[in-house]
Amino acid sequence: MFIAYAATLINPEQFNALIESDAQLVLPTLVLEHTPVFAQAIFFGAVLSAIMSCSSATLLAPSVAFSENIVRNFFPEIGDHAFLRIMRLTLVCFAAIVLVFALNSEASIFKMVENAYKVTLAGAFVPLFFGAYWRRASTQGALAAIVGGLASWLLIELFVESPLVPAQLIGLGVSMLGMIAGSLLPQRIGGPTPAHDLHARMHHRAAAQTHHATALHQHGRK
Repeated sequence: MFIAYAATLINPEQFNALIESDAQLVLPTLVLEHTPVFAQAIFFGAVLSAIMSCSSATLLAPSVAFSENIVRNFFPEIGDHAFLRIMRLTLVCFAAIVLVFALNSEASIFKMVENAYKVTLAGAFVPLFFGAYWRRASTQGALAAIVGGLASWLLIELFVESPLVPAQLIGLGVSMLGMIAGSLLPQRIGGPTPAHDLHARMHHRAAAQTHHATALHQHGRK
């Protein structure tokens, strides 16, 4: 921030011209024209390091989540080696999709990152939060939250020029309504959530241990 602000003092004319044409060039131009080669190497090396670390994390996370939560459910008997190959193929496909989108988009890096978090807020936040902290959350509610949140966000982004409320917040509200309504209504889609299965297994184990302890106690009394 301080380096970019220094551009306004070092060369105000060039700074104003870059702001009008492409503001993303302010900092690289300043570093290239007013710093030694050693500082340039450190600066651009740090930029590349940050880009690569963020890219690896943002590619690995959805690839693993997609393979583990979607592919695994369709092919539960798949082996570890085949599953690893599918995960790698998913990673390559996601990377290709992101690359094509970035090459064909005229938005800045900040705008693309902002749009990525809008998608997460509208479609993924509510299922994750309610799935972790609400015991009545269900698969049907999660699907309703995802579809409703993403659909409302996209419709407002595409067809409403200047909404009073940001589109992602409307998507968040619709997603909450879908989660609550879908979980409380009669369940037509999906089965019990993993939390329900875990609770049932724990209850069954506790009952079995209680029965076993009662039997041992009665046997000891005899």
